[in-house]
Amino acid sequence: MSAEITAAIAAALGRPVTVRGLRRVGGGCINEAAVADTPEGPLFVKWNRSPPPGLFPSEAEGLRALRTGALVVPRVLGATEAVLVLEYLPPGSPVADFNERLGRGLARLHANTAPAFGFGVDGYCGTTPQPNGWMPRWPDFWRERRLGFQLDLAARTRGVDPQDRRAGERLLARLDDLLGEAEPPALIHGDLWSGNLHVAPDGLPALVDPAAYFGHREAELGMMVLFGGFSDRVFQAYDAERPLQPGWRERLPLYSLYHLLNHFHLFGGGYGRQAFAIVRRYAG
Repeated sequence: MSAEITAAIAAALGRPVTVRGLRRVGGGCINEAAVADTPEGPLFVKWNRSPPPGLFPSEAEGLRALRTGALVVPRVLGATEAVLVLEYLPPGSPVADFNERLGRGLARLHANTAPAFGFGVDGYCGTTPQPNGWMPRWPDFWRERRLGFQLDLAARTRGVDPQDRRAGERLLARLDDLLGEAEPPALIHGDLWSGNLHVAPDGLPALVDPAAYFGHREAELGMMVLFGGFSDRVFQAYDAERPLQPGWRERLPLYSLYHLLNHFHLFGGGYGRQAFAIVRRYAG
């Protein structure tokens, strides 16, 4: 295995490398990960024996985009279809104002914009394809590239009650009225739950494992509140740095819904019940 990983790292870096040892890192359910000890210093390595096409190259593009200086993001050293090699950020102890720094940093990250909603490459949310083709209007993007895509996927892979499917169609038709005032596209991490927040060696907040694209900034917050793990101080600092639209908290379930539908597709179970409770709530 070490020789195989060494060869994959060398292919990603585009040059020979000596790996003196691999220390496995836990926490992931999709890929394997390790810290590789090399003469030039430690490298963080993710690999997969049967990855979906473009998984690591698209993640690399997302990480590169997120390196705006707003928050710590590991530097991409190389990526192939089989492996991703990153700067290693040893875990640190959070600074006293970690939550405030995260909130302000996210607000500054979201200030980065683009002419339309989407991203330069399609990506993944977990192992689920995430289409990112550019669209000029946010409600259309959320309808076609996110919620509609996931509703179709759930119907194909898990089966959806006809009444729930009709409620989903009504919800999609109402998105122009439900999603609030228009805002410029914002660069977002795209899959920001507490497991994708890292404490950098200097104690500052760092982002890892993105599903990045230019979307509505409330979509970021909708994922953050879904599974918890973020202090109210984060949201207060965000709002102080870049005030949110009135009613933003009431809209967050519409953004959590995307990730619940994705979990329903991937894992089944109670995620479907949670997702379609939100669908019925907003479908009218």
